[in-house]
Amino acid sequence: MAKVPVQFTLNGSEKAEFVEGGTTLLHALRDKIGDTSPKGGCHQGTCGACSVIIDGELKLSCLTLAETCNGATITTTSGLAEAGVLHPLQRAFLDAFATQCGFCTPGMIMAAKVLLDHTPNPSREDIVEALSGNICRCTGYEPIIQAVLTAARANSQNAA
Repeated sequence: MAKVPVQFTLNGSEKAEFVEGGTTLLHALRDKIGDTSPKGGCHQGTCGACSVIIDGELKLSCLTLAETCNGATITTTSGLAEAGVLHPLQRAFLDAFATQCGFCTPGMIMAAKVLLDHTPNPSREDIVEALSGNICRCTGYEPIIQAVLTAARANSQNAA
């Protein structure tokens, strides 16, 4: 199969790779670029573990073809921390013990980030809806919801 050139910005850094046509963004990120923060769970778009932000929108990297991301800006959980300081969502997940096994955490955090970017002061129902595309088998979801509420409160206090 022919290789396709792909260029995009990943977590603030320009990336250029040749990928085989039909390669998913998940495989390009993990296998070609070395960003292993998106997790390959179901590889069918039902678990949310592979979620990334592409041009401000939450996307499933296991269903997104890498070649469709040419010129895009992509953010993974690896790109959220700044200067070694965890993003408020990452800190809230850690503090609330919302990670447990941690497999779903990258997708949950990315879904929560998109929510908070669009709705800085979400209700509990907003959070539940935003996270509904992500499956967690460990936490029972309550610590995750509380972590997002905590991060939203922290963001609103910082903005004030």
